[in-house]
Amino acid sequence: MGLGGTAKKIQTVAEKAEQTYQRLNDLRDEVEKTQTTVTDTAERVGHLETEMAEQRAVLDAVAEEVGVDLEAVSTDAHIREAEEPDGNGEDGTDGQADANGEGGTGDASSGDASNDA
Repeated sequence: MGLGGTAKKIQTVAEKAEQTYQRLNDLRDEVEKTQTTVTDTAERVGHLETEMAEQRAVLDAVAEEVGVDLEAVSTDAHIREAEEPDGNGEDGTDGQADANGEGGTGDASSGDASNDA
């Protein structure tokens, strides 16, 4: 093999090395972006969990004030959900319970909300 063939092989190896180096840099950038996204998402989830806990505390206080047994309402909603194969109410509702513990999208203020349980 002559010197020309060796130079050509070296040039090919150098080109492949440059391509590999560029791919590694691209991959490094992608990993850094992914890490940033994961960190940002974790922060957002933390904020949402805190906000949800605050809203739950307010809901509990309001329910207690008006005499609604949240545990009974929640239990009823879970039972209805488990009984429905598609997760939707047979009456076309979304299966969620209202403040009276009744499924559907009815107005919670339309019924008697004072449970003495």
